[in-house]
Amino acid sequence: MAQNSEMILLFDVDGTLTAPRKKIVDDMYQFMTQVKEKVVCGLVGGSDLKKIAEQLGGMDALMKFEYVFAENGLVAYKNGELLNQESIQNHMGEEKLQKFINFALRYMADITLPVKRGTFIEFRNGLINVCPVGRSCSQEERDQFGEYDKEHHIREKFVKALEAEFPDSGLVFSIGGQISFDVFPKGWDKTYCLRFVEKDFKTIHFFGDKTNKGGNDHEIYSDSRTIGHTVTSPDDTKAQLGELLGL
Repeated sequence: MAQNSEMILLFDVDGTLTAPRKKIVDDMYQFMTQVKEKVVCGLVGGSDLKKIAEQLGGMDALMKFEYVFAENGLVAYKNGELLNQESIQNHMGEEKLQKFINFALRYMADITLPVKRGTFIEFRNGLINVCPVGRSCSQEERDQFGEYDKEHHIREKFVKALEAEFPDSGLVFSIGGQISFDVFPKGWDKTYCLRFVEKDFKTIHFFGDKTNKGGNDHEIYSDSRTIGHTVTSPDDTKAQLGELLGL
């Protein structure tokens, strides 16, 4: 059957195609191969290209998706070729960046958690990733913080403090995954990627697990240009795709 060229399916990665920060299982990747035979597919991740590639089984496996949008689409690829790359430092300037980073580090210094590790601020092309527990934590420590955060709302309180400190910054704060949240200029959420596909497809479906307000899938899920689907796991994604495409 010929591929439907009028429709594109866009997918979040963590919690949608993979378990959070884990590699896609073989069964899911093979299922997505079947999906791509029917319809054009793209990935929209908040992580950088290297991390998404690790989760999808390597760069070659990743680039088999027609569209790859890393860092919410600020690093965009089509058929393996770079489409666009944007930089947050050019947009904000060093002075504003340092004010934000200094405040965030002071705030984290006053938080007591079950554990703290390293890499609390990760700088990417299009966003700043803030991680109270530290991105060098082990998987066990990651899971531990995830449960602790559900009870104590560490990230939610942190975001509220940043919003109060920088009310006119034009920054957006988006909580995703287990351990961190993203900070980026307004409009640089996952809807950024739509500019690369909205003119080429009549229908754009988006699948994601963090679709509630405050989650990093909310803006693209609720955008008028997309048909949004909330999923709870890769298995749920598979079930909803099976129903949508008759697989």
